Amino acid sequence: MTETITVRGFLGGDVRLVTTDRGLPIATFRLASTPRRFDRERQTWVDGETNWYSVACFRSLAQNAHATLGKGDPVVVTGRLKVRRWENEHGQRGTAVDIDADGVGHDLTFGTGSFVRLGTGPGEGARGGADRAPSEGPGEGPSEGPAGPDGGAESGGEEAASAGGPGAEGASGDSAAASAWDAAPAGEREPAPF
Repeated sequence: MTETITVRGFLGGDVRLVTTDRGLPIATFRLASTPRRFDRERQTWVDGETNWYSVACFRSLAQNAHATLGKGDPVVVTGRLKVRRWENEHGQRGTAVDIDADGVGHDLTFGTGSFVRLGTGPGEGARGGADRAPSEGPGEGPSEGPAGPDGGAESGGEEAASAGGPGAEGASGDSAAASAWDAAPAGEREPAPF
């Protein structure tokens, strides 16, 4: 059985990262998901039975999960569900529930997070060349955001530089706008529209 599933839960341990002989990074971790419901009779929250999943991440997702996640972190995992039966050398039998993850992220119900886009091409910094510009750059009025007035995607070139957002330094050589964006406290930055 292979189906897509999304599960919220907490990491049961640290993420383990291994690299195969062919250079494929694979990260694995255990995910505990416990449903909760409100018992009106007792006026209290009641935990249901905890479900445990073995999660596997591949390639860049594996590396990013290993660098980002730790034991006890609340996460949301989306991927392909695989249920398989097993038997060990002592004759014990059971069922394993695995998820081959397509995406993993922190569950922002329990706290805040900060996203850093990694570079994907030669010469790109840690923030990468595909950053979205904020809807308003420092000292400027509203801009069209990542999608221009014609609805097309922003190229990341002069549009990013003129918006004064992340990526402006590499596009025009003017580091003042990029520095102002990076130096502003996170609460004072206007979020980029999606």
